Amino acid sequence: MSTSSHSYPMSSGDDQHSYVHNSSYQKSGINGAEEKTRQCIFEKLDLQLNSPLSTFRIADYGCSVGPNTFHVVQGIIDTVKSKHSEDNNETSLVPLEFQVFFNDQPNNDFNTLFRTLPPSSEREYFSFGVPGSFYGRVLPRNSIHIGHTSYTTHWLSKVPENVCDKKSPAWNKNYIQCNNLIEEVTNAYKVQFTKDMGVFLEARAEELVPGGLMIVLGQCLPDGVPMYETWQGHVVDTIGDCLMDMAKSGITSGEKIGLFSFPVYFPQISELKGEIEQNGSFMIERMETIGHPMEDKALTNDFITSMFRALLTTIIEEHFGDGVVDELFDRFAKKLSEHPIDFEMWKTQVVYYGVLKRN
Repeated sequence: MSTSSHSYPMSSGDDQHSYVHNSSYQKSGINGAEEKTRQCIFEKLDLQLNSPLSTFRIADYGCSVGPNTFHVVQGIIDTVKSKHSEDNNETSLVPLEFQVFFNDQPNNDFNTLFRTLPPSSEREYFSFGVPGSFYGRVLPRNSIHIGHTSYTTHWLSKVPENVCDKKSPAWNKNYIQCNNLIEEVTNAYKVQFTKDMGVFLEARAEELVPGGLMIVLGQCLPDGVPMYETWQGHVVDTIGDCLMDMAKSGITSGEKIGLFSFPVYFPQISELKGEIEQNGSFMIERMETIGHPMEDKALTNDFITSMFRALLTTIIEEHFGDGVVDELFDRFAKKLSEHPIDFEMWKTQVVYYGVLKRN
């Protein structure tokens, strides 16, 4: 089973606005979970690594363009190698070989991804690109020993139906995201999230070997906290305000804005856990919220502008056309300088970390 999926990858290339140079926030979150991942692999990976198994397969779903994905993969490999040696106290132990599958949407910038791979002299794995939405099968059945995904599953396969329909009660009028201010809009997004998460888990359940681990990391809302109360929600609403200002100036149109909404939904932590439990294909070995290493820092205006530009450029250009992004983020930067974010006033999303074992 799969869903029809729209593809909006992160900003490509290697210039100042690319995801390559503006993903340190995500990298910091990954670093914050690194030791937990190491512990879970040692404690929960019960594959018989001293059996005829000679090739260990890892998949990073929604890998984007690096360098974060390379860091994740190397950490997993180092840990599996250590566990392999520890579980097999033999001097004649045959080393494991590693295959790594880098998965993302077909129009992801795979050229930059593979151009920036660690040098072959330092790389301990054979690398493969796997184009395709992870809202469906992308790899053979029972082929993956450890799957990983980070900062991905809040991206839905598509904008929910009726959200951009002026005749619907779920029309997301005046907003470009699910900020939980309109109940019908929130419900529409929840329905799409439930469908997508079910498909994601079903696909991974087929691809992972029994006993294999799926490591999931990302952002969600604390239970009881709506998106509009978080600084991240405030940022996207402010970007929406900038689009409205541009419509008043004739740079775009209110009509176009009314037909636009991001295919993004941040669930509350209990929602996310509930979907995994409902699926039934995985044992939840660990599911918790963890601190983000940068959560106590007041992020600079330039940092926030660059991060959100790298995340949102592709989808904005797809809908509004070329030439809008520069103007939009110039206006956004100006608004931030006039009204800096008071991080003590706004709430923040939390980082969730989970390790799922394939039944």
